[in-house]
Amino acid sequence: MLEFIILLPLLAGIVAMFLPVKVGRGILMVTALLHLILSLSGWLGKLAPALPGYFSVTPEGLLVLLVTSFIFFLISIYAVSYMSVTKLSSEPLYIGCTLLFLASMSMVTLADHIVVLWIAVEATTLMSAPLIFLHRSKSALEATWKYVMICSVGIALALLGCFFVVLSMNIANLHVPITFSSLGLVATRLDPVWLKAGFIFLVIGYGTKMGLAPMHTWLPDAHSEAPSPASALLSGALLNCAFLGVYRGHQLLYQAGIGDFSSSILIGFGLLSMLIAAIFIFNQTGYKRMLAYSSIENMGIIAFGVGIGGMATYGAMLHLIHHSLIKSSLFLSSGNILLGYGTKLINKTGNMVNLLPRTCTAFFAGFVGISGFPPFGIFVSELLIIIGAFKQGRNISVSIFIIALILIFVGVSRLVMKMSFAPNDMSKPLISENLARTLPSYALLLASITLCIWLPESLYQTILSAIATIGGGVHG
Repeated sequence: MLEFIILLPLLAGIVAMFLPVKVGRGILMVTALLHLILSLSGWLGKLAPALPGYFSVTPEGLLVLLVTSFIFFLISIYAVSYMSVTKLSSEPLYIGCTLLFLASMSMVTLADHIVVLWIAVEATTLMSAPLIFLHRSKSALEATWKYVMICSVGIALALLGCFFVVLSMNIANLHVPITFSSLGLVATRLDPVWLKAGFIFLVIGYGTKMGLAPMHTWLPDAHSEAPSPASALLSGALLNCAFLGVYRGHQLLYQAGIGDFSSSILIGFGLLSMLIAAIFIFNQTGYKRMLAYSSIENMGIIAFGVGIGGMATYGAMLHLIHHSLIKSSLFLSSGNILLGYGTKLINKTGNMVNLLPRTCTAFFAGFVGISGFPPFGIFVSELLIIIGAFKQGRNISVSIFIIALILIFVGVSRLVMKMSFAPNDMSKPLISENLARTLPSYALLLASITLCIWLPESLYQTILSAIATIGGGVHG
């Protein structure tokens, strides 16, 4: 049953909240492994939905599910070691909410009903909010409050977008289930005015959760205050789930023959997000906030690629995969930096190459990867987006895109160099590195390099199937 992918972490999360810490850690690890196995089974077509009117298997949903499950497994290995040396206000709450967060994200990837998708995205907010507040500091409370308020407003606008999509069906006097698969079959008969209005609210609502500018303001605070394993999940998995809501709205407009409208909106939001990130990343004093603005940039890249269409859409899907892998690695490395230095400030974290050599290697490699250099996959994805944009004749847009990439690279490289090689008075780290807290970062980076060199045929076909619904392809 396909719904087991949702039920397993849901039940495990509830149980883990009431069990001793050591048992909870075991439940986290076992559930992560079983979830990955179930996700692979769903990808291979071995699981059928018990509620086909609400859940279904789609290529884009499977892609996000696989990425989420894979990084969750590696993050859970890191988290167990991280929790053993970190003072958390309630470790059972962390374990339980992390598993419930996984359940809600799994629900997003499998949802076919337009309202079920909305409920699932809202559930991700409720399940992840306690993770941001876990340190119980004043800044953590402020970040949590901002996260809940801004995302709740966004999700309310997304609900209004859902109503407008349904209204476009009712005005056309159509009687079909309000699932994306059913609406796609009759998309050309939907009322275009209300469908466009619906997409505007969907992209603003889900775009808020995705971190698109100017609705991004919750993201730097939340990523900075959450424990590093939670930050890795927020950036590597949650943003992709929010993107699914936007993507499925864009699919519907493309199937209705008005894809140019949604494409223009996505290109605009994508470029704005990149430019905002480029401006704010220059003066960042905290390395976790720096990584958060990098996530805003990369969500903008994905939105831009999907909006351009053709080959750029293929590049956007590759970018989604590689950004999740590399950014999760960077946030895990930032957790080691925080343990070693006891501060989030960039100016107090110099000489990392000698104090935390293994972490420095992973962090610097992650910086190289996220900046779009080979042999990491973002090099390929950004190149495909740029070529696709030129092929579509979007010369001005792609010029802005390239300028934003250069500005962000300059801003981040200055900060990373300072962290890695600048002098520091510390003689040794507060908490030393260990294998369990460095190996997951290396594994995530290695996965990106591997998928850059060799993309399995089944994964390649899944990506092609996902982008075919919006006219994307490797030759477009």
